[in-house]
Amino acid sequence: MKKVLFVATITNHINAFHIPYLKWFKEQGYEVHVASNGTEKIEYCDKHFNLPFDRFPLKPNNIKTYKELKKIINENNYDIIHCHTPVGGVLTRLAGREARKKGTKIIYTAHGFHFYKGAPLLNWLIYYPVEKICAKWTDCLITINEEDYNWAKKKFKAKKIELINGIGVDRSKFDFIMSDSEKEKIRNELKLKKDDFILIQVGELNKNKNQIMTIQAMKKIVETNRNVKLLLVGKGDLKDYYEEKIKEYNLEKNIFLLGYRKDIPKLLKISDCLISTSKREGLPVNLIEATMSGLPIIATNCRGNRDIANVLVNIDDVDKICEDILECMKNNEKFIYNNIEKYSLKNIIVEMKEIYKNNT
Repeated sequence: MKKVLFVATITNHINAFHIPYLKWFKEQGYEVHVASNGTEKIEYCDKHFNLPFDRFPLKPNNIKTYKELKKIINENNYDIIHCHTPVGGVLTRLAGREARKKGTKIIYTAHGFHFYKGAPLLNWLIYYPVEKICAKWTDCLITINEEDYNWAKKKFKAKKIELINGIGVDRSKFDFIMSDSEKEKIRNELKLKKDDFILIQVGELNKNKNQIMTIQAMKKIVETNRNVKLLLVGKGDLKDYYEEKIKEYNLEKNIFLLGYRKDIPKLLKISDCLISTSKREGLPVNLIEATMSGLPIIATNCRGNRDIANVLVNIDDVDKICEDILECMKNNEKFIYNNIEKYSLKNIIVEMKEIYKNNT
């Protein structure tokens, strides 16, 4: 029986993005293995190796993980190994060098290189040379945005380099009609009025997602437009800091920290515009989901966002994002991205099947 191994730093990454591909391999008769950190159940997985991956490259746990991963790879004679996440990708390609000589194909998906235009110098010093070296041990390097693809084609020596439009989003989860009564029910639960203009921002509350930019914009906007409301969806290290800023700016009635939510498709349907103020992205799923929901998008001019958003704002340009929000309230057409089908799970699976077949 043929075998495939999927590797990622954490199990949640596998469950969030790769179950359709595990399923496809099962349907092709493969024995499916996963190596990741976490004990969560994984569908379509025959064997899970819970390894102590650490997201920070220089942590001692990663030495132990490398040794265990090398043993697993050498003992199982995999036909294909598909690795994800920066640390998972590096350790797998290091551990799989001997297996490649025996015919194992190693695929690595870069969900957004940690080095990029405008990245801190430390990122370039640490991640660029490592990725460049590891590319030599990669049969197929998959990138998910134009900037990463162009850089990889110029600088890396992977056997093959591909551009795939993300991991695929199931359009049916977002392309649905929601009744007015359903919308009204959710708005009432969130204490939103019928004539409120609802902004929504989805993502971990951290420095990179940069929600403070939107909060500062809201401070200016509500001075003349009290009916603009912002839903911040997600949890993270900056939750307490954002709560303090919301209180400092007297925005408790205009900004709502919703935490982790399972009903994001419905929240998108009751909203009027999605905001992204990220400093960097791979290929932002939240923008794709918003577009599939028919929402206009206002996003910062960073890698990943540039692939999807029609209207871009310089990072931390609060005045410009205020202008765009006010313009979107009057006429949202130019903020709507229409070429969304290429990001659908249906199309991405077709492209990935070809890559897998070409590496068997």
